[in-house]
Amino acid sequence: MQQEQIIELLTQKDAKKKKSRIPARLDYLQSATGLLLAIFMIFHMLFVSTILISKDFMLAVTKAFELSFIFEGGSSVPVFISIAIVFVIFIAHALLAMRKFPISYREYKRLKIHANLMNHADTKLWMIQAGTGFALFFLGSIHLYTMLTNPGNIGPYASSDRVYSDLMWPLYILLLIAVEFHGAIGLYRLSMKWGWFDKGDGKETRAKLKKAKIVLSGVMLVLGFATLFAYMQIGQEHKASYGERYYNETYPMEQK
Repeated sequence: MQQEQIIELLTQKDAKKKKSRIPARLDYLQSATGLLLAIFMIFHMLFVSTILISKDFMLAVTKAFELSFIFEGGSSVPVFISIAIVFVIFIAHALLAMRKFPISYREYKRLKIHANLMNHADTKLWMIQAGTGFALFFLGSIHLYTMLTNPGNIGPYASSDRVYSDLMWPLYILLLIAVEFHGAIGLYRLSMKWGWFDKGDGKETRAKLKKAKIVLSGVMLVLGFATLFAYMQIGQEHKASYGERYYNETYPMEQK
């Protein structure tokens, strides 16, 4: 059985000489993990941007994720578990996507020449997505590992200290740009691939989805940079009290 599976992987055909279904299944898994990560990033942006409303609101949302309605003062364990799950999906998606990356400089040159000759917009979008995906493998891994090892360091002051005093803001700028372009292009390509919004007119659907992609990227980038600036401003004001946690009457101490 194992030998048959190895042959199927290498030849793309099963024991009956029929075309293997493995590539299609891997494509489906890549799409599913990508969709899950895109949805997560949208909600993640909404969460971190709560700092734009107020420190108290951001702290309240943080404590909700820490299940403070179950654990007194909140617990970092639910946050740790959530980050670990996201990290696993992130790695799985990266490994699945690597199947389609050029594995040599010759293949890259061939792809680039092909894209220029065809002058196909979606092919160029794929190349942007591949480039941002490559960057995200490193940028995203650093961020996720940082959060995984410090799941309790989330809050108005804790997050601001990390962004400003811990000098994470350059990484977050690069991460923000890569994520928003990669995610928006990914959602566009998924919609086209699986025909989620296709009503019979492919050209019209493609045009509308491209507009939606541009709008989504624009909104998320503006919101992201506004949020990052807010954390940097708070971090700069709080640098003399680095490590001190934000608290209010509802939550008298921000737990580590």
